[in-house]
Amino acid sequence: MNFVQRLERAWAAADSLLCVGLDPDTARLPEHLAGARYPLFEFSRGIVDATADLVCAFKPQIAYYAAARAEDQLEMTIAHIRRHHPGIPVILDAKRADIGSTAEMYAREAFERYQADAVTVNPYLGFDALAPFLNVKDKGVIVLCRTSNPSARDVQDLDSAGRKLYEIIAEKAARDWNANGNVLLVVGATYPEELARIRAIVGDMPILVPGVGAQGGDVAAVVANGATANGAGLVISSSRAVLYAGSGEDYAAAARAAAQTLRDEINFCRKALR
Repeated sequence: MNFVQRLERAWAAADSLLCVGLDPDTARLPEHLAGARYPLFEFSRGIVDATADLVCAFKPQIAYYAAARAEDQLEMTIAHIRRHHPGIPVILDAKRADIGSTAEMYAREAFERYQADAVTVNPYLGFDALAPFLNVKDKGVIVLCRTSNPSARDVQDLDSAGRKLYEIIAEKAARDWNANGNVLLVVGATYPEELARIRAIVGDMPILVPGVGAQGGDVAAVVANGATANGAGLVISSSRAVLYAGSGEDYAAAARAAAQTLRDEINFCRKALR
């Protein structure tokens, strides 16, 4: 089973397009975890176990673990998901890009060391930087296309023969890079009109949509502009709005409540399309 098939199963099993991003900031952990031997793991495990039945994926961000010299806790977190919630795909948010043997090492890091089901990658070095990831046929390769940050326009809107650069990336991803059916795109929730254009270019290709919640992306606009005809096709990611919904010992319960509210809002918007 390849990544897209796993994702489709997860969409159906949880009736959810919600992805919870795992961005455990050491400065924002609940006080009662401060003395834990593995605080990032304990925090992440609490979030995972509280929200697992509400999501279609988890998306740990490698930088939060690496900055705390806690890559072992990232491994522990992914191993926990695999052991206790095996139907939920894990997306490693790493945004890797390099060439030659270095790209091969990044692919091994994501898929062998961390055992991720998919990884985010940066396409701006070209196809040879992506090939080591794409060649792992059962794993997902999630290509940055139209990111959610305000200055994305500085580069991604550059004109090339009358087309925006992000539109060319979307076309290459769908036409040239997806021979194994394992490519997805990243399109920020803060750009719903661009999301609609990208959906028209790539057809039913799944799209990871960050930027809902703390970054201000609108759920209704995301679903209306990005969902496929069957009301799926999206992995709508929220991190801080779920992770830090509470700050005390009840943080996991608060995260669950926030995730359920967001999952239900997404599903309400999906039903409105039918």
